[in-house]
Amino acid sequence: MKMKTVLPIFYLPPVSWFAEFLKEENEILLEQHENFPKQTYRSRCNIYGANGKLALILPIHHNGKRAMKDLELSYAEDWQKLHWKSIKIAYQSSPYFEYYEDKLKQIFSVQPTSLIEFNLNTLKIILQILKVEKDFSLTTEFEKTPDAVDLRERFSAKKESEYHLPEYYQTFSDKLGFIKDLSILDVVCNIGPESATYIKKVTQSIQNIS
Repeated sequence: MKMKTVLPIFYLPPVSWFAEFLKEENEILLEQHENFPKQTYRSRCNIYGANGKLALILPIHHNGKRAMKDLELSYAEDWQKLHWKSIKIAYQSSPYFEYYEDKLKQIFSVQPTSLIEFNLNTLKIILQILKVEKDFSLTTEFEKTPDAVDLRERFSAKKESEYHLPEYYQTFSDKLGFIKDLSILDVVCNIGPESATYIKKVTQSIQNIS
């Protein structure tokens, strides 16, 4: 039996988000009508840089609108070039970066006006890399208490993840230790074709979290 699950629309989401998104039993609704909360994964992701956790933040064009679906990206600065440079520096020595480099670079080759459009295009590319398919729908209105499993506030960019993630090799882990629940980029670049299998392991370990 499918279980309706509402998820936020993130930028290069953390691994825990994908664990929920890819659960076979979850019928996914992505929230587009909520008011945009600042300092969340909706407009940022965390990667593993040479000095530890590094946040990449999408600049928002402040047009007075607050609904997620109406938010626009700002291109006043060339943040796409900066984000790609940061990703390349962080992962160029990882086992699988070179293998996925051309695909990942596509994320930063377009300039959509909408934050959601950018994030959904990013999701499409990551799913291609993972070689998995997953249907989802966008919400048609905002519901404070939806008739579904509500995970819109589950994933915090400010607090330690409540998910248990098995350790895997990370480029700088010998120096700084394992950092869990980074952007899906970290898993893809470090364990490559095993990423989808790893995500399923995370899913199995969080079944009792509500």
